Amino acid sequence: MLLGQEVTRWGQEGVERMSASLIRRGLELLNDDIKDVKKVQKKKKQQTPSSAKVMELVSTRRQGVTKQVKRLQGRLGPGKSKATVKDKRIKSAVEEFRKKQGKSHMSDNLKYFMETGYKATDSDTSKILSHNSGRQSRNRPEQPTKKAKESQSLFTEEEFQQFQKEYFGRTVEEKK
Repeated sequence: MLLGQEVTRWGQEGVERMSASLIRRGLELLNDDIKDVKKVQKKKKQQTPSSAKVMELVSTRRQGVTKQVKRLQGRLGPGKSKATVKDKRIKSAVEEFRKKQGKSHMSDNLKYFMETGYKATDSDTSKILSHNSGRQSRNRPEQPTKKAKESQSLFTEEEFQQFQKEYFGRTVEEKK
């Protein structure tokens, strides 16, 4: 025995006792581990219905036997529990969306802009509006047309009447 030779090699009685007690303790721990493995294997065997037990539950017809066996053992395999909805919390799509979205800053922004005393000039507002208007002609506002000034004649009305009398011999308007 290799361990026994090692113990006697030390040559001291105290060391022998200590080594023997250490060996015994190690064997006990190892024995406990072996027992635990056997217990786990027994539990697994108990959970999985053996094919013989399942075959007793299956009908005697030849068609569909494997399908019935699979159905009885479960879709995940023998001994494995199916997932249930018992403890699951149903998540609302609206709640998920609200969690992902950040806080709305609209009210803060409105408050800030309403408090400022700065008023934009007309030229600035017209520039902003022109930049934001679309490129298509239907999106462009009509330009205000300038009113044409009445053309003023160099001659007065009396001078025109005098010219008519001289040229035509009478005024044209009198004939009507």
